[in-house]
Amino acid sequence: MIDVEGVSKSFGETKALVGVDMSVPAGVVEGLLGPNGAGKTTLVRILATLLAPDAGRARISGVDVRTDPNTVRSLIGLAGQYAAVDERLTGRENLVMVGRLYRLGAKLAKVRADESLERLGLVDAADRPVKSYSGGMRRRLDLGASLVGRPQVLILDEPTTGLDPRTRLHMSSFIRDLVAEGTTVLLTTQYLEEVDQLANHSIVIDRGVVIASGTSDELKARVVKTLDFIKMIKPEQIQGAETREIVLQFPQTTLKFTGVNYLTNFALPNFFFHVTTAYALLRKNGVDLGKRDFLGQIQ
Repeated sequence: MIDVEGVSKSFGETKALVGVDMSVPAGVVEGLLGPNGAGKTTLVRILATLLAPDAGRARISGVDVRTDPNTVRSLIGLAGQYAAVDERLTGRENLVMVGRLYRLGAKLAKVRADESLERLGLVDAADRPVKSYSGGMRRRLDLGASLVGRPQVLILDEPTTGLDPRTRLHMSSFIRDLVAEGTTVLLTTQYLEEVDQLANHSIVIDRGVVIASGTSDELKARVVKTLDFIKMIKPEQIQGAETREIVLQFPQTTLKFTGVNYLTNFALPNFFFHVTTAYALLRKNGVDLGKRDFLGQIQ
């Protein structure tokens, strides 16, 4: 259903994606994990035909996103990180407008709008201006807009960011219902617990590179409670800001000078995303471990 082969994208000297491969069958949830700036949204924008790759190819249901973007757009729904709704219109008017943009007839657009409002628990607020909606309500309305066209593939870019726990649970239940009906979902997130609950399979991306893939159990099984990073760095570097920030997030962090290298030991929970968080903190503060170092220390 979703096939990505060797996709790369750069912005100036910044490499957002580097040879990304991904294959997602129909009727499943594929998780796309990674820290901020990993390249998740860039990949989403390419799949949604909003951005052209520099190299490689991406297809939705066999249709190339570069050579036939109009057909791809008819196959997908997209809910981004921020609700793309018109505050001046009511919830119902927003959804009917989206239906008309999909070239649905006026009657069918209204039917689809009503269906989405019902499924997302927005019937009581349907005729209120969106400017009066809470943040969670706007996100649900945005998700409803992505469903009006009955997409084969639904792309959700961090859909639960900023939502309260109850709304997140509602969103998760809704995603399960869609998959049960045959929809393929690509779910980008920073939370392993989300893919743990929802995804059949996930890939982990950082600095535009796929660094791991598998089921949630397979990803977590690769991490032991103690993880060592080894890197050639000077004593004054390891005693700087990166140490303080890591210790704040991981209180059981210890540092040991081996005489040549510094060995940084993180006592981590058996929770995969904590590893990418620690990795990102080191990198942000000037300690670049590199892909091989990172993967080589995971057992």
